[in-house]
Amino acid sequence: MKDVDNIIADLEQQRTAIEKAIAALREIGGSAAAPQPRRPGRPVGSGKKAAAAPAPAKKSRRLSPEGRRRIIEALKKRWAEKKAAGKKAAK
Repeated sequence: MKDVDNIIADLEQQRTAIEKAIAALREIGGSAAAPQPRRPGRPVGSGKKAAAAPAPAKKSRRLSPEGRRRIIEALKKRWAEKKAAGKKAAK
């Protein structure tokens, strides 16, 4: 039994030394309280940071009259081809 008692006494000495070291480190680090355990999920307040800093608004792109005209002509050509293909299939 003396061996077990000696082991317990050694462990208690180590425990006090570890507690002193932890207290010294906390003083250096500036936190006197024990750190809070991590909780599952997104950290508290993480959604507020993203919403607080909105992305800069992009300039809206403008279509020139010439570009608009080319798109209209391409669409008319596309629908004319589709209409012609539909008439051929119907025959």
